[in-house]
Parts: sequence; structure tokens; C-alpha cells
Amino acid sequence: MLNHPPQNLTVATTGASGAIFLRHLLLAIERDERVEIVNFIASDSALRVMAEELGLKGRSNLIGRILSHSGGRPSRKIKAQSNADIGANVASGSYPADAMIVIPCSVGTLARIASGVASHLIERAADVALKEKRPLVLCVRETPLNKIHIRNMYRAADAGATIFPLIPAFYYGPASLDEMALEFAYRVLAHLGLPQLDAFRWKG
Repeated sequence: MLNHPPQNLTVATTGASGAIFLRHLLLAIERDERVEIVNFIASDSALRVMAEELGLKGRSNLIGRILSHSGGRPSRKIKAQSNADIGANVASGSYPADAMIVIPCSVGTLARIASGVASHLIERAADVALKEKRPLVLCVRETPLNKIHIRNMYRAADAGATIFPLIPAFYYGPASLDEMALEFAYRVLAHLGLPQLDAFRWKG
């Protein structure tokens, strides 16, 4: 892991269900003053899922609408990247990204990352994270898992990724879906060295 809190993050989202978890992760990152830059990538399939689960349609000011900013004002630190732009900054190992999160991560995206197939920016940025030995967190969302999924999770983990299944906790008694999604986002950020002050901590 990093020896300092990550300041430059890449966050990607794919076509798996669970856009509410993405929203709360981005909200937490937006509030966290330790994070200075976020490059955000959404696949075409993710745009469809967000339209259905978050009520977002189109690509105009996507980040502001994901964050539910009043008037859809732009984020101060989160910048959108096109998944088709294979020449974007995060496609190069010389760009100083500290870590990458894919949330939710579809098993199709998992398969392409595990196989080194980098025809789009999400997979290329993940490939860069692996080759540069930077943290890569894959919040895989699928059930049930077949043997192909399990093998691909092993292959990605063996290459250096962290498989962080999109499985929320229940032992702290979440009162709503938003609370559940927020706590999961906090767990992901804590894993990367960005613990949140209001996160639940088990005391026994």
C-alpha cells in the first residue's frame, strides 16, 4: 500500500448494478481534503445503469448530477474522462495517479483487466496501475459466481489487484440504503489509506 494518503485517484464505474455505491464514494472523496484530483471514467454500460438507478440521462455535467449538487454545479476536483479516450492522462504510467477504484466492477470489466485486454480507458488505466504496482481496487458485483468469474478474480488478484466485492455490512444496523452504501465507500477509502472520521468502527 501507499506510504501516504492518495492525493490523485482514478475512479471508474461500469455496467454492474450498484450506482448508489459509486455516488457515496464520490461524495466522500469530494469532501476529503486529502484528495486533490480525481479522474472519473464511466463506461457506456455504466451510463445506462446510472440512468436507471440514479435517474441520470445524458452525459452533460454528469459528475455534478451524480453528486446531486444544487443546480448541478461542477465538482471542484473530480474531472470526467471519456472511456473512448485511450490517450487520456491516466493511460500512461508517467501520469502520477496514486490508486484506482472500479466501483461497481462488472465481471466483463474484470475479465478484460485480468486478461490484459485494454481497448478502452478503464481497462488501460487498470493495466497501468498493475504494471506500475499501484493499488487497484475492484469492487466486483455479481451473483452467483461461475468458475470463469472466480478464475478471473484470482488472476487479477495474482497480478496485484485487490478484489473488494460489493458486499455491504449489516452488523452496525444501517437504517437506509444510503447509509449502507456510504459505509461501504468508507471501507474502500480506508483500505487505500483514507480513513473517514465518521466511519463505523467495531468495538467488540
